[in-house]
Parts: sequence; C-alpha cells; structure tokens
Amino acid sequence: MPELLNPADPGFARDPYPYYARLRSQGPAARVPLANGTHAWLVTGYEQARAVLADPRFSNVPPAGAGRPKPDSPAQRARGCLARHMLNSDAPDHVRLRRLTTAAFTPRRVDALRPRIERLTDELLEPLPSLAAAGEPVDLVDAFAFPLPVLVIGEVLGVPEADRADLREWTYRVGSPTDALERGAVDEAWTCLHAYFTDLIAHKRREPGDDLFSALVHDAGEAGAGGLDDGELLAMAFLLLFAGYETTMNLLASAALLLLTHPGELTAAHRGGEAYWAAVVEETLRHASPLEGTTWRRTTERVDLGGGTVIPPEDSVLVVLAAANRDPGRFPSPDAFRPARHLAGAQRPAPHLAFGHGPHFCLGSRLARLEAAVALPRLFAALPGLTLAADPDGLPYRPGLLVRGPRRLPVALA
Repeated sequence: MPELLNPADPGFARDPYPYYARLRSQGPAARVPLANGTHAWLVTGYEQARAVLADPRFSNVPPAGAGRPKPDSPAQRARGCLARHMLNSDAPDHVRLRRLTTAAFTPRRVDALRPRIERLTDELLEPLPSLAAAGEPVDLVDAFAFPLPVLVIGEVLGVPEADRADLREWTYRVGSPTDALERGAVDEAWTCLHAYFTDLIAHKRREPGDDLFSALVHDAGEAGAGGLDDGELLAMAFLLLFAGYETTMNLLASAALLLLTHPGELTAAHRGGEAYWAAVVEETLRHASPLEGTTWRRTTERVDLGGGTVIPPEDSVLVVLAAANRDPGRFPSPDAFRPARHLAGAQRPAPHLAFGHGPHFCLGSRLARLEAAVALPRLFAALPGLTLAADPDGLPYRPGLLVRGPRRLPVALA
C-alpha cells in the first residue's frame, strides 16, 4: 500500500517528485490513501497519462457527494454553481462550452497580443531596479509573475485591474486543500467569488465592452441556441479567470527560479536568443509543471490500464502531469533542468503534458507560452545582476494537487 498522501504538507508541496517516482515504480497507476480519509488512483506514467486523458471511460463529471460530506450552506451552493465549468463536463456539453471560448484564443488573436504584453512587461519591470537597489529583497511573484498574467487575462476577459488582489486571494484559497488554510477560509472564498462574478456579469449586461466576458454574457441570452445558461456563465467566468493567470504565474515564477539556480542555463539563454528562451519555457513546463495534476476524473466502467492495474467503475482518478513529465521512460535524466533538449537538431523528447492532452487540452497554452517568451528575456535584461535572496530549498510552495509553483520568490541585485 502506498504511503499516505497529504497535499497540504509543506514538504510534499516543495518536492513531490520522490513520492511520485515511488508510485511510478509500482506500476502505471496506484491506489493511494489520502489525508482526508478517502482513496484515489494516481496515474504517474507518461503513456498511461496520455491514454487516460483521451479515454471517454474516464468522466470529468464529478460524482454526487464527492469529497468530504458537507452540510448545505451558501458556500456549498456557490461552489456547486461555479464548479459547473467545462473542465467538469463531458461531451456533448464539453464540446458546446469549449466552442464558445475557442474563438478568443485562436493563434491570430493570441499573437496579436504580443505588443501589449511587451508594454505591460516593461511597465512592471520599470520600478524593479530601484526597488532592488534599495537593499530590501523584492518578491518576484508579487511584483512580476502574478501581475503580468492577471493584467493580460484581465484585458482579454474584461476584469477590472482594481479587483485583481481580491481575486488572487479568493482563487488561491479555492485551489488549496482546506487543511492548509484557516477554518472557513475556503467557504468564504467560494461565496465571495460567486458574488463577484454575479455582479460583474450584471455590469457587462448593462455596459458591454469589447471583451470575452461581454461576449459570453450576450451568448447567455441565446441559451436556447446553444449558448450559456446563467449557471454556466458564472462557472465559465470563474474558470477562465482562474486558468488564465494561475498557470502562467507559476510558469514565470518557476522559470525565474530555475534560471537563478542554474546560472549556466541563464548564460546560454542570453547567448542563444529567441530559440533558447523558447526552449527554457518548454523545459520549465516539463520540469516544473505549473499544473501538477488535472481535474479529477472517475471511471464509468472497469478499465484495465495494463501491467496488472485494473481500476473499478466509479473510482476517483487523478492524472499527475508533474509525474508524467518526469517519466524516465520518456525523458532521459528527467529530474535535470536541460532546456537544450528542446532545441532544433537535438534528440527531441516526447511532447510534455503540462497543458494536458486530448479533448480537455488547455485552450490558453499558446497565450501562456507567449507571455513567458516575452517576459523572461526582458526580466533578466532589465535586472542583469539578479540573485536569489533566499535558500531555494526553503521556499514555500502552493499546496495541493492542482497547481504548483513558489508562493514567494525573494530576489536582490548583486
């Protein structure tokens, strides 16, 4: 029996990879006891992860009463409403919901954001040299990795900049294990998010703009023609905001940390130009997956994954992207940070799974890559003497099994 998994444990949050490696050595998936008293199957092998993510026998629709039993409350009703998003749906509902947002993330529309991302990046970087020169460490998460993707996704979606701090706090709470926070903090966050998006949608109905939320609000009025109903609209608003900045924030913070702790790779990126910076982004996505795991799935029938692993029907399953991306059967020296493995002419590795696979592949993957490709070289060009101002082994990480990245990244100028 695998050892107990406690996603709220700070040590596990900092370095979950040894645990995942032990699971992977036991087979393509393992039934794991969780700290909340339940069990779940964790899929850690690369090939099995791809297979599960593309297999309709693994449903994304959460079972009734999933997780710890909780009494009815405003927070529970808010959570239930906001959880009706497309990641928690199967075809044909998923196809319909995804279609409504695909147009906002076409390559042409995403690439057209580059000049704006460049300007936002430079504006955020402008005060950092003087702040760092003052002698006090600067938290690169708060000062850079968080605000940039929030500003970008805020413009795409139409979320006011003044609301970003509250939204960050609320989405942080709902994406964390309850055991890692103060009592009532998660319930309060669900209630606040529901109220916020209800008000925002009402505002978009009164004063629509040239943004995705306004378009979705308009589509909600066309529900009979395949648009969103009011509950789906609230859930879509929550998902797009949460997914729109969480992944990119963790990608930027993790990439900066990896480059600061691998100075040879930073030098190679400066010398290698655009191609090497792109390789840094891809290797960060593989090595430090900003999405640690997918949303939970459940089996709709008995599934044989091979290797003697058989998952019964109605069991909970989590595909651990962070583990699949370090499968030694697909990635040589998987624990090493080696951007050059992604360069043209190299023996190219298997495609990583940082953005998932199959029908639920991340719509915003191109935007996340673009933001990182723009922001990272500008960051290190603007602050050439940047150094880490803390022990990397002691940095706090986001708890949980959904998203992963350093919560703080103190830096200083050498």
